[in-house]
Amino acid sequence: MPVISCGGMRYQQTWDDALLDVVEDENQRNLEATIRRAVELGVSHIETARGYGTSERQLGLVLPKLPRDEIIVQTKIAPNADPEVFRQQCLESLERLNLEYVDLLGLHGINNYELHWQSVRPGGCLEVARELQAEGKVRHVGFSTHGLTHQILDTINTDAHGGFDYVNLHWYYISQWNWPAVEAAAARDMGVFVISPNDKGGLLYKPSDKLVELCGPLHPIVFNTLFCLRRPEVHTLSLGASKPSDFDLQMAALEMTDRADELVAPIVERLEQALEAATGMDPQEVLTANFGAGLPLWDQDSPGYMNAPMVLWLRALAVAYDMVEYGKMRYNLLGRGGHWFPGLSAGHIDSLDDEQLAKAFKKSPHADDVVGWLREADELLGGEAVKRLSQE
Repeated sequence: MPVISCGGMRYQQTWDDALLDVVEDENQRNLEATIRRAVELGVSHIETARGYGTSERQLGLVLPKLPRDEIIVQTKIAPNADPEVFRQQCLESLERLNLEYVDLLGLHGINNYELHWQSVRPGGCLEVARELQAEGKVRHVGFSTHGLTHQILDTINTDAHGGFDYVNLHWYYISQWNWPAVEAAAARDMGVFVISPNDKGGLLYKPSDKLVELCGPLHPIVFNTLFCLRRPEVHTLSLGASKPSDFDLQMAALEMTDRADELVAPIVERLEQALEAATGMDPQEVLTANFGAGLPLWDQDSPGYMNAPMVLWLRALAVAYDMVEYGKMRYNLLGRGGHWFPGLSAGHIDSLDDEQLAKAFKKSPHADDVVGWLREADELLGGEAVKRLSQE
């Protein structure tokens, strides 16, 4: 595996599951140029998903032109309650990609225990994936996830049908709470693929002035790349390229990997100092969305199904690093992105009973401040609803 992967969710024509007749010539030329630039740079891992609109079909016009033994192709298919539907979708994806096999098949978005069970139960989607592997249509089977860490750990640690070969998950400087999952995957000799470090990792392709200043002399993308790749447990970072030049900063980072610890350490120190100064909290409380523990999970005892740890984390990034645009993007997806963005924002906090709020947060060491922080987050980040990329 190359340490940078070419993600396939940003260069396609449309998020609709449309046929190729909607694809404009210019879009297809850009997609092919992006793939060829990736391969030229050694980014031989090309990944996509059935759920990425026209991405698979458009790639199917390009991949057969490339030496098959020099590229690693991954697609992802969502688990389904009916494993036969999952099987048919896998076979359809092979047709769309115009390939006889994929190197990597990911069960896409195991974000909760319902999807976990659909995947690992006897006769479920993981068993079907292993059957496709035995038929030579799939070489390795993994899963992607936006779930809570404890659920990710359970999926990593499953032994059903031989378990999984790799995991796609979120882990980078601003979001470090999945580190136990990264370690667990490494302990099982699984591949670790970091999802969207430039976009979900902080809109780093259009960073705030404050973040640029704190990360200097490195660009935030270069800093975050080195932060991730200095850990041997992390094998590849997905770059969702929209055009050939999107690889430039990532490639610049790779020239510095032998000095990663030296370059990253002073920047981490500045970032953590800024975080502590702005929030009054231990930076690791924020970066692991722990906040001293004591906060209920959104699906348990949280008032109004509020995802309080997520809201407080976004507030902290906004006040410490001026990451307001990023915060708004993520905050306004809460409650609108299905199981990809679970729980609700704090937009309804004033409709909740004060006694209910106090009871919910009483175990937090920041109990006296949490409600005020949640209200501040809504004032700072609340606004017009946004949609997931796949809903635009």
